[in-house]
Amino acid sequence: MPGPVWLILPTYDEAASLAAVVAAARAALAGEDHQVLVVDDASPDGTGTVAERLGAEVLHRPAKLGLGSAYVAGFAHALSAGAELVCQLDADGSHDPAALPGMLALARGSADLVLGSRYVPGGGIVGWNPARRAVSRAGCVYARAVLRVPVRDLTGGMKVWRADALRAIDAAGVRSQGYAFQIELTHRALQRGLRVVEVPIVFRERSGGTSKMTPRIALEAAWVVPALRSSSRPVMPKLRA
Repeated sequence: MPGPVWLILPTYDEAASLAAVVAAARAALAGEDHQVLVVDDASPDGTGTVAERLGAEVLHRPAKLGLGSAYVAGFAHALSAGAELVCQLDADGSHDPAALPGMLALARGSADLVLGSRYVPGGGIVGWNPARRAVSRAGCVYARAVLRVPVRDLTGGMKVWRADALRAIDAAGVRSQGYAFQIELTHRALQRGLRVVEVPIVFRERSGGTSKMTPRIALEAAWVVPALRSSSRPVMPKLRA
């Protein structure tokens, strides 16, 4: 029988969107033994309390400690609880949980890591202006060129991992945050010869709240990528869905 699926939702001031995201995720995972884990960074708007009312498991953290460390904490919790598959999803409504069943099927088949990609045929972005699209695309092209990897959407945040793949990449050793965290996770998977598949998703601009993107996060990605390249080993080709 398939093992449990854990969905990790890092949150900071996502009270307005969380209920809809959790409801959509539970609908998508209705046929699975699944658990929703919210990792909340002491949100001033009470997101952690909302998560408890929704019946999610909640890790309450004492301060805003960052996206990367939130995922690391969530991964560790899910793995210790016996997760077979671990999913990453934004809590602001940008990712459609309806894509999860197909991603889970691939992770139970040939893939160690399944990426929801905006930049493969069939993928896309809704609600961004041309300048923001250009910045995002340029960041992915830059990272792909420097690291010499075949993945098109290195900064995307919708992923499904096999539990043994997460253990293999030593996620606890990742120190970067934001976009750089997503790049580093995928790069570690490729370095270790894991099987990576990209599937098309449509990313939608968040319906409420404010973006967590800051100049500091963008600058971190710019300097982390060359650092990753300097420590690279040859990568294995990724698979295509």
